[in-house]
Amino acid sequence: MKPKSVKVVVFADLDGSLLNDKYEFHEIEPILHQLLSLNVSIVIASSKTRSEIEYYRKKWQICDPFITENGCAIVIPENYFKISHEFTKQTVGYKIIELGTDYRIIREKLAAVKNRTGVNIVGFGDMTVEEIAKDTALPLHLAKLAKKREYSEPVKIIDGHEKEVLKAINDEGLCHIMGGKYLHILGNCGKGPATSILKKLYLLQFNKIISIGVGDSPNDLEMLKIVDKPFYVNKSADKKAIWKEIKLFAQAQ
Repeated sequence: MKPKSVKVVVFADLDGSLLNDKYEFHEIEPILHQLLSLNVSIVIASSKTRSEIEYYRKKWQICDPFITENGCAIVIPENYFKISHEFTKQTVGYKIIELGTDYRIIREKLAAVKNRTGVNIVGFGDMTVEEIAKDTALPLHLAKLAKKREYSEPVKIIDGHEKEVLKAINDEGLCHIMGGKYLHILGNCGKGPATSILKKLYLLQFNKIISIGVGDSPNDLEMLKIVDKPFYVNKSADKKAIWKEIKLFAQAQ
């Protein structure tokens, strides 16, 4: 096989894009392995935590960087890029570019929002692992990983005026993004800026890249605007057909 002159990088959401509504991935997994065999980089960009994404990366044997909690952090495996680049902190095996706000601050400001509005708002920090599992339909071991938050809080407004809550969140200097099931409260960041930063690093390393994006929610739209070839997975879309198209496109490069 002749060496490729173009590096293909796929930025992919998890829920609704790689996983179905039962968190299954059997239809897409073989195509993922085929993409990896073509030296395509698979960058998972999700609202999920670092621990959750690590679980799927290990399952699929993906070794590429990933974007956590709706763009709050870019996690880059150590020695992945040969070029030097800035990063915020280093942990075992990773260099991390932090774009979001610390989870403790998010929780403190959420408490201020609750006090100010009197609205009943429930976040993952208020719930047990068992309650998260029941509400999300996640198995317990994945619900435990979902609770290991570093930068953002998924919440539900149980009763009260949503507009009042959203204004109070903004007044606290925070942002909010609507995901598939939850309102995500986070700092001033998003998948778009994180994708842009990572694209620049890939360009510095490989000189020529083609970026592909796959997402299914409003929180993916920023990311899809940044990539060269976006795929929006709506509810009626044939997800497997989309991933087959991505594979054929990568093979042609």
